[in-house]
Amino acid sequence: MYKLLGGLANYFKYREIVVDCAIFRMHNVFTCALLSACSLIITANQFVGNPIQCIVDGLPNNVVNTYCWISSTFTMPDAFQRQVGTEVAHPGIANDFSQDGAQKYYTYYQWVCFVLFFQAVACYTPKVLWEVSENNLMRTLVMGLNIGVGREKEKNQKKEIVLGYLMDHLKRHNLYALRYFGCECLCLINIIVQLYLMNKFFDGEFLSYGWRVMKFSDQAQEDRIDPMVYIFPRVTKCIFHKYGASGSIQKHDSLCILPLNIVNEKTYIFIWFWFMILATLLTVLVLYRIVIIAYPKIRARIMHAKNRSIPIEVCRSLCSKVDVGDWWILLMLGTNMDHIIYREIISELVKKIPVEAGAGGH
Repeated sequence: MYKLLGGLANYFKYREIVVDCAIFRMHNVFTCALLSACSLIITANQFVGNPIQCIVDGLPNNVVNTYCWISSTFTMPDAFQRQVGTEVAHPGIANDFSQDGAQKYYTYYQWVCFVLFFQAVACYTPKVLWEVSENNLMRTLVMGLNIGVGREKEKNQKKEIVLGYLMDHLKRHNLYALRYFGCECLCLINIIVQLYLMNKFFDGEFLSYGWRVMKFSDQAQEDRIDPMVYIFPRVTKCIFHKYGASGSIQKHDSLCILPLNIVNEKTYIFIWFWFMILATLLTVLVLYRIVIIAYPKIRARIMHAKNRSIPIEVCRSLCSKVDVGDWWILLMLGTNMDHIIYREIISELVKKIPVEAGAGGH
């Protein structure tokens, strides 16, 4: 298992240059690694172990196992409320299924490993789009100035290059910032769409899955219906038809145990909580970006909060002379550069930018 999941460690390698925020990385890196790990674990259990084992008299078990796995199994939804051991053999298992539509069929467990893989790809897509759009601009601007130790002459030359670039490209970085903000919005859209599709995938049961699991322990023992067993049943039924010796059709009713659903139910309860947390964080992040764009005065406070060594007056003066794109570039430089070098660059930049060059941050 370690060898199987060891390759995911590459997602968490330390990066010298940061071009995004922590919540953005939580969506693109951690969530992608989480979904990929779940997909690998379920794939190993599904194709290496025995995902289904059926009990049937008079037929080879391997034949019935294969048939029930590929054709789907079912339970009786109203049987989940009956007493196990007296009224029904297992939760959701009963024999009064003669009425059409009385059964609930389960086919999605065959596709879980593939769905998780495509979810991981969807979560990684905003990162790829942003890296293509960013095109290593931040790494080029930093030029090794993230390390404060070095020759003074070389550092001064690099600072002059950075200042020259910022002056020559003043008010030309709005598209750079808006593309990044757009990728953050894409993350939120991706999570919302995935929640909706997972809810459709599980027949409308997923969105309330976590809430029902939390309420499950608070209910009286006689009123309990385990939501994990309802969505991921551990014992189901399967009907196998075959021709008898006289040519008549014989119906074989079998009980099928699905050990794979033990893994599925724990996987999706964790995914439910993580996606709800991530959707909340991304919603707050997108609203935060809207505030940054709509209210320029707040940008100076954010810059000062991230770099306390720069006086708030200097931050206000600078933010009044640059647009949101320039402000975002400077904020990212402060994240990546040595603090002393960055403070010197900001001080020089404030002096060089004329007042009329800015538009009040609008």
